[in-house]
Amino acid sequence: MRRARGAAVAVAEEQTFADTNREELIAVVNQVMPLGRFKGRKLLDLPEPYVVWFKRNGLPNGKLGERLAVLYEIKVNGLEPMLRPLLIDD
Repeated sequence: MRRARGAAVAVAEEQTFADTNREELIAVVNQVMPLGRFKGRKLLDLPEPYVVWFKRNGLPNGKLGERLAVLYEIKVNGLEPMLRPLLIDD
């Protein structure tokens, strides 16, 4: 009985983790750049060289920096086309 309850908790935690990741990924691609040359553009629409520049020269602190780090991985691994459907029209 104890093992079954532990397995159920593990499955519930995994689903919560997956939901959180999905929500954060949607937030990453839809966040609007609040500063710089491309202020006002959604992060997914930023040019790759701009994102690489941030990665090399220092990401901002906080959520923006975390999201730019995720975006960097998306861009350099060619995942951008797969995530375009997650963009929400304003």
